[in-house]
Amino acid sequence: MFETVARDLLLERTDHTLELYEGNGSNWKLVKSGTPGNLGSFEDILFASNEMQDSPVVVALFPNFRDNGCTLGLGYVNLTTRVLGLTEFLDDSHFTNVESAFVALGCKECLLPVESTKSSEYRSLNDAMTRCGVMVTERKKNEFKGRDLVQDLSRLVKGSIELVRDLVAGFEFAPGALSCIISYVELLSDESNYGNYTIRQYNLDSYMRLDSAAMKALNVMESKSDANKNFSLFGLMNRTCTAGMGKRLLHMWLKQPLLDVNEINSRLDLVQAFVEDTALRQDLRQHLKRISDIERLIRCLQNKRASLFHIVKLYQSSIRLPYIRSALEQYDGQFASLIKERYLNPLERSTDDRHLNKFIGLVEASVDLDQLESGEYIISSAYDSNLSALKNEQETLERQIHNLHKLAATDLDLVLDKALKLEKGTQYGHVFRITKKEETKVRKKLNTHFIVLETRKDGVKFTNTKLKKLGDEYQRVLRDYINCQKELVARVVQTAASFSEVFEEVAGSLSELDVLLSFADLAACSPTLYTRPSITPSDVGDIILDGSRHPCVEAQDWVNFIPNDCKLVREKSWFQIITGPNMGGKSTYIRQVGVNILMAQVGSFVPCDKASISVRDCIFARVGAGDCQLRGVSTFMQEMLETASILKGATEKSLIIIDELGRGTSTYDGFGLAWAICEYIVEVIKAPTLFATHFHELTALAHENGSCEHSSKNIIGVANYHVSAHIDSSSRKLTMLYKVEPGACDQSFGIHVAEFANFPESVVALARQKASELEDFSPMAIVSNDAKEIFAKRKREFDPDDISRGTSRAHKFLKDFTELPLDKMDLELALQHVSKLRTDLEKDTTNSCWLQQFFQ
Repeated sequence: MFETVARDLLLERTDHTLELYEGNGSNWKLVKSGTPGNLGSFEDILFASNEMQDSPVVVALFPNFRDNGCTLGLGYVNLTTRVLGLTEFLDDSHFTNVESAFVALGCKECLLPVESTKSSEYRSLNDAMTRCGVMVTERKKNEFKGRDLVQDLSRLVKGSIELVRDLVAGFEFAPGALSCIISYVELLSDESNYGNYTIRQYNLDSYMRLDSAAMKALNVMESKSDANKNFSLFGLMNRTCTAGMGKRLLHMWLKQPLLDVNEINSRLDLVQAFVEDTALRQDLRQHLKRISDIERLIRCLQNKRASLFHIVKLYQSSIRLPYIRSALEQYDGQFASLIKERYLNPLERSTDDRHLNKFIGLVEASVDLDQLESGEYIISSAYDSNLSALKNEQETLERQIHNLHKLAATDLDLVLDKALKLEKGTQYGHVFRITKKEETKVRKKLNTHFIVLETRKDGVKFTNTKLKKLGDEYQRVLRDYINCQKELVARVVQTAASFSEVFEEVAGSLSELDVLLSFADLAACSPTLYTRPSITPSDVGDIILDGSRHPCVEAQDWVNFIPNDCKLVREKSWFQIITGPNMGGKSTYIRQVGVNILMAQVGSFVPCDKASISVRDCIFARVGAGDCQLRGVSTFMQEMLETASILKGATEKSLIIIDELGRGTSTYDGFGLAWAICEYIVEVIKAPTLFATHFHELTALAHENGSCEHSSKNIIGVANYHVSAHIDSSSRKLTMLYKVEPGACDQSFGIHVAEFANFPESVVALARQKASELEDFSPMAIVSNDAKEIFAKRKREFDPDDISRGTSRAHKFLKDFTELPLDKMDLELALQHVSKLRTDLEKDTTNSCWLQQFFQ
């Protein structure tokens, strides 16, 4: 159970420190300690039978609260990739920058000065960390002093110390944060860290910013509640082949979508090359399946925890590299020069005679590769005279054991190796095994001449005194061999560690290749079309997605997905208000636009017929809301907090997705807030926005497009869309069509959805009655009785065909009226023409009850 418990505490819950003690009675000592960010000595246990899918990061924050906001110094360490980083920035009261930095870095644990956790501003910061699932660890303030940081970094970081000194000097609070981390994870106590770390300045604007709300809304990462792997974008896109490296890089890329158009197009060029060349893609993926987790193996080497097992794994990966090179060299398409620059040239440098070819030679000379099949990792006997003598003794014993096997087969009258097998295991050593069927034939001899060790479904294991004696002798020789080779193993491991830098470069190239091949495999093997998006800078171009689909929804077995177009066009439909029935597909539609843009900026093809995307610097999503009673936050308050962070953090280069805003309070308050927020986004932020709502009155905003010439308001680019549904006029049955079409919808069909949920008929009937009463409610209090009667008549229901005929005739009347050249007519002539138009219209009311109401 230990591995399961450790994984649950450190990888799933991410809010516990785990300590392992050994001893008995009153004598116990701490032997292992780990946290979600610093897995440390638990790594071998956690990933003994599972791949390491994510690289945990520890962050330290040094906040300095001021009247105009909060300046934060941030330092971080990634212990898997041996990277240190630091940055400094000003943040608002919602700590939106902190949240997006935590998401992008994959932060699991945050160190804070204990004094900061007592300040009044801490609650908002803690809320941001809770949303990101980050564990808070309090440290003393004196640990956040950067006095000796440059000296410490001079030991840890490879390269020029002058560059490090210049980098650190540019910050006021970040050096203290980085100093605290180095102390906390005890980097200086392990000499294997010296000279093996790199340091960089983290820039918040390097990647698309995503907060925790956007990550959840777009289902970017896996969740324990997912019914299958395709429920999340990571699960869908993860078709990586390497043992862990590709998964970790994909994790990072999905949290750090690119902003640079050239870099996005470089990734898309490579994906296109692999999509178009099926043979190359399949060949490379087959070779990558044989590549071990080189990054973790290097760490074992550098930490001096490596054994021959790790050396052999690196060797087995190294001998695949010429095959990968050969496959890439076969490609002669339009992106051949890019493939040469990104992969062939680095692989060529790494596999020459001064680098990995030398490593391969070392392993082949020193390790007995013939013993790998039997699971033994030993130094070759030719490497040392003592080993050679023990090897001869071992081979003699093996011959004697095989002769004994033949004698036993003859004695029991069983076919050698087919019926009577010789096996070697950890529990009993060398044993004979036969099937239960064979056991019935030889039971008598078995009981008199042999010792039965175990009887199971797969057969009977047994031995005799001679085999047991030879087996014990064999184990003794093997132990002597292992003891004798210890010094030689240490020497081989030490020599292998000198190749770490080369392996790091190879690991980087292979994991990147693995992820891009994963993107290509998704695009090529999807039952529906994926296409290469056209990418434009954020200040030009529109967002046009023809036939777009939600990749995760369409991947479910029970879904026949209906594609929709999305045209976010500047000054025309840059802000879209989407109305329509519950369950009609509004939420899926607005999410799929966000997911398509995220995929494109990661460098993947997108599930569309055609796509043109203007790069977004951030995706803000407010979809659904849940309360948190433990923090005293109601559903509506949570909704308002998320919306406030959008209004403060979004720019015209962002994408905003809002679903059902203002539903957690009274209708009037909610509508007022929704309208004001829409106006603010349109006039001030000017970001492309998808706003799904049941406030049908909001659709009036589209009618204000540029209509107020003398108004101070600047409402431009608002468009109405709706998800369509059909109601059968006789049965009143609602059918969802899941198509997004231009124009507004004036009903939400909530009562029809209640019918889908099998509400009792009496409840549905009463709901219809009360809804009808409310529709007539507020205006009627101030209207005369005569007007009420007229209004009531106009409210009655009409046949849809009748309405269609009537509206068509009314449109003709209005068209004829607008075509009259009134400016050239005198009053009398104009009145004659209008009177004739009215008379003709009144005659046609005999065919339409709907038209008749206007003449009553």
